[in-house]
Amino acid sequence: MALIAWWLLPGWVTLLVVLGLVAAPIVGYLMLDPSQRRRVRGQARKRIGS
Repeated sequence: MALIAWWLLPGWVTLLVVLGLVAAPIVGYLMLDPSQRRRVRGQARKRIGS
């Protein structure tokens, strides 16, 4: 996706697209309640240990 955007769009637009793709999960995580964040971290640890 980023390569296609880089090819077709100006450089600053491509940078915004890439930053949006990186920032979306981070913003979603920060919007969770503390209890929900603990649950997400616990699931990640469980997957790593499996």
